[in-house]
Amino acid sequence: MTMPDRLYAVGDIHGQLGELERALALIEADGGAEAPIVFLGDLVDRGPDSRGVMDRLIDGIDAGRPWTVVKGNHDEMFERFLTMNTLDHHRILSGVNWFAERLGGRETLLSYGVDIDALPTPEAILAAARDAVPAGHLHFLQTLPAWHRAGDLLFVHAGIRPGVPWERQDPEDFLWIREPFLSHEGAFPWLVVHGHTPGERPERHHNRINLDGGAGYGRPLVPAVFEGDEVWLLEASGRVGF
Repeated sequence: MTMPDRLYAVGDIHGQLGELERALALIEADGGAEAPIVFLGDLVDRGPDSRGVMDRLIDGIDAGRPWTVVKGNHDEMFERFLTMNTLDHHRILSGVNWFAERLGGRETLLSYGVDIDALPTPEAILAAARDAVPAGHLHFLQTLPAWHRAGDLLFVHAGIRPGVPWERQDPEDFLWIREPFLSHEGAFPWLVVHGHTPGERPERHHNRINLDGGAGYGRPLVPAVFEGDEVWLLEASGRVGF
């Protein structure tokens, strides 16, 4: 895909509908209602309104907004629970499951009206979740791409594996990798724009830009704008260099 004249990106949302609406308002003020936006995944978990986030993005895309959403590892865990009845993933090094407080699956189901503490068995939880989550939401999760390229930019949730040709990349890494991606000092074939690893605010490096500023932990969701070879963050005061 060729790079549009101006392109926006939004990092991990994690169920924070209010922050998503604030970020969309900042983008609209800078680039108009039809601004192209790439969302970097982790739509769900931790925050209070994962369902609202899903509805907002699906409704925008259905209305014809030029929005692209790539899949995050939390989106995958939600999908895996609904389709495979699994709470675990071998890439979770701590060994905790999706219902653990640090991962936030409980909050996601609660946003759909499913209180797992009020249900007697795992089977009852699964049945309630499958009844509560709209089929369109599950289809949306299942069809999210793992990456998006625009000109010299690669948008992906977690990153890529350094030194591995594109055709040999493990798609699982796109959703889960941290090392050796984060510490890699060499150039990548593209400027990699990602989330997945939360910081106090977005971070810019010579070979990658991390837009996960920790919205899942209550910090602001800060969108970025790419125009030509330049990139800025969008805040209430307008564009801010970083």
